[in-house]
Amino acid sequence: MLLTSACSGTESSDTTPRAHPNILLILADDLGYGDLGAYNPDSRIPTPNLDRLAAEGMRLTDAHSPSSVCTPTRYALLTGRYAWRSRLKSGVLGGRSTALIEPGRQTLPAFLRTNGYATAGIGKWHLGLGADLDPNDDTTGETDYGAPLRPGPVTAGFEHYFGIPASLDMEPYVYIEDDGVLEVATETVEASSMRRYGGDGYWRAGEIAPGFDFLQVTPTLFDRASGYLEQRAAAGDDRPFFLYLPLPSPHTPWMPLPEFEGASGAGVYGDFVAQVDAGVGRLLGALDSLGLASNTLVLFTSDNGAHWLEADIEETGHRANGALRGQKADIHEGGHRVPFLVRWPDRIPAGSVRGELAGLVDVFRTITSLLEVELPGGVAEDSVDLGPVLRGQDAPPPRGSLIHHSARGMFAIRSHQAEGMDAPRKWKLIEGLGSGGFTEPRQLAPKPGGAAGQLYELVADPAETNDLYLDRPDIVERLTAELEAIRGADAAPLAPPER
Repeated sequence: MLLTSACSGTESSDTTPRAHPNILLILADDLGYGDLGAYNPDSRIPTPNLDRLAAEGMRLTDAHSPSSVCTPTRYALLTGRYAWRSRLKSGVLGGRSTALIEPGRQTLPAFLRTNGYATAGIGKWHLGLGADLDPNDDTTGETDYGAPLRPGPVTAGFEHYFGIPASLDMEPYVYIEDDGVLEVATETVEASSMRRYGGDGYWRAGEIAPGFDFLQVTPTLFDRASGYLEQRAAAGDDRPFFLYLPLPSPHTPWMPLPEFEGASGAGVYGDFVAQVDAGVGRLLGALDSLGLASNTLVLFTSDNGAHWLEADIEETGHRANGALRGQKADIHEGGHRVPFLVRWPDRIPAGSVRGELAGLVDVFRTITSLLEVELPGGVAEDSVDLGPVLRGQDAPPPRGSLIHHSARGMFAIRSHQAEGMDAPRKWKLIEGLGSGGFTEPRQLAPKPGGAAGQLYELVADPAETNDLYLDRPDIVERLTAELEAIRGADAAPLAPPER
C-alpha cells in the first residue's frame, strides 16, 4: 500500500484514502489503574491531560499488562509474544543483562519500518543490550558497555533511540544513544533508600556518568520526545512516524521537579504522577501546534500496576490501584490491570468506554490491523486484533482468554470459554496460592485436601475477595486445560515457596 504524507495535519475527505497515521505510544512505568481521574473519581492526583486524552478518545477498563513487572511487558508489547515464551521465566532483567529479544524475532518497530515508517524510541529500554557470549549460561552474560550495544534498540527496528538502559534505580546510570553510550560511567554513586522511608529516592549503588542527574531524566526524555515531533513535522519527507516513549516514571526513584512538589494529595509519588501528566500534556500540545494531532494515533498505558502499599493508602487516602486487590508484581488485578487510553480523531469514538478484555500484547496486531497491513505467519503469535473495539463496533469479544504472569512466575488465566463465548469474561484462575509478587504471603504450599490455586468470578467480585476454587471444580478443570494448551512447553515451573 502506498504511504502518503502523515505530517501535514490536513483532513482528508471520506472519498480520499487517508494517510497511515503517525503513532505515539507512551508507556508509563508503575502507574496504577486508580491514579488517573478518568478511572478513579476519588484519585488524589490531578491528571487533567490524561483525562483530556480519555475524553477525546477511548478508555479501556479491562486492559492488562502481560506481566505485573516491566521487562516482560516490554518484550510482549514490542513482539506480540508473551515473555514467558522467552528465556525470561520470572522477574526482570538488570542494567547489565544481555538482549532478551531473540535474533530474527519480528518486532513492531521493525515491521512498521518495512512498511514506510520512521521509527524512534526515547526512554527506558530494559530489554537487555548486547550479545551473551555464552547463551547457554545466563549467569555469565553481561553487557559490554565499551562495545556497540547490539543487539539492542537499533537491531530491534528503531532508526534512532535515546534513553537509559533499564530502570532508573539500576546501574549503570548512563544515557544510551542508538548503539552507544553518550557519556561513559567513570564515577560511582552510593545507594539511596525510598522516599517513603526517608531517603532521597531509591536507587542501587553503582557506576554513573559524571553528567547523569536522576532528577532530570524524565524531563530530558520529554524534551527529546517533543524535539522529535518538531523534527518530524519539519522533516520534508512523507513517512509517518512511530515514536515509542517508555517512561522511567513514576517508577522509583520518586523525584518530582520542585515545581510539582505538593501538586497532589498523594505524597511525593502523586506529585511525580502529576509531572508525568504534565509531560503528556506537553506532547499533546505539540501535536496540536505542529498540525499533527488529526492523524496521529496516540496510545497511553502502563507496564504494570503501582508499587503502592497498604501503609501508603492509610497515609494518603489515595488508592493508586483503585479498588483492585494487590500491587505491582502481584498476580491479582492490582498488579496488571492498567489504564489504557487510545485516541485517533475521527476514527476512534471520542469519550467512549469499552469493557472488552484486552492486553498490551495486543498492541502489535491491533496497530497493523488499523493500518490494514497483513502480518506474516508466526509473527506476534499471542497478539489479538482489538481494531473492532477501537472503532466502536458492536462485534464479538476479540479475546476468549488472556494469560497473566507475576514477578515470581505465577500464572493466571482470564477466560469465558468455560461457559461459552457469549458469557462475560468473568472467570480468573490463578495457578498457585499467595500473591506471586510483592504482597505477603507471596507464595504458599497447598495444605492437604485444600485448594491448590485460586478462582475468582470478577464480574461479581472484582476485588478478588471470594475464592471459589473448591466450589467450582468444573471451572478449575476447564481453565487449567485451557491454560496448559496455550502455554504448551514454553513455561517453566514456579519457584519453590519461600521458607
